[in-house]
Amino acid sequence: MKEVEKKNWMVLYTRSRWEKKVDQLLKKQMIHSFCPLVKTNRQWVDRNKIIEIPLFQSYLFVHINAYERSRVMQTSGVINFISHCGKPATIQENEIERIRTIVNEYTDVETVSLKNISIGDTVKVKNGLFLNQEGEIAKIQGRSVVMVLDNINCALTVKINRKQLSFTGQHPLSVN
Repeated sequence: MKEVEKKNWMVLYTRSRWEKKVDQLLKKQMIHSFCPLVKTNRQWVDRNKIIEIPLFQSYLFVHINAYERSRVMQTSGVINFISHCGKPATIQENEIERIRTIVNEYTDVETVSLKNISIGDTVKVKNGLFLNQEGEIAKIQGRSVVMVLDNINCALTVKINRKQLSFTGQHPLSVN
């Protein structure tokens, strides 16, 4: 098989919240794509609902050859391929299968970016018992953080899930 015709798994970067739409558009073009979805419970004022959300925000995988790259890039919602050393990065088939297995067999799956939260960051609790309380991240433990809430004239250490936090003021990684 010629190198140009060989298919590889590549990672696409999409517009924000367009992962499922781009996946559908690619499949309509007969391009093999994979958008790993996980089920999560979302709560609204009047109801709870289980919805499917992409495991990787703004990313999906395509199994294509060199001829199909331009068709993929012309698809609405696609921004670019993720590259490494100036070439589109490829993913091994066994890694794609591992991701498929994880999303099919486990219910509580999420990606956690270690870049977003650091010790010393000031954050605000978005929901739960400590709603709107501000504090400083003292320790990171897996998917949870320990934060100090000092607005009650004493230090209170709370172990809280990262999903319940939002940054206050200027975060070191935020863009002006």
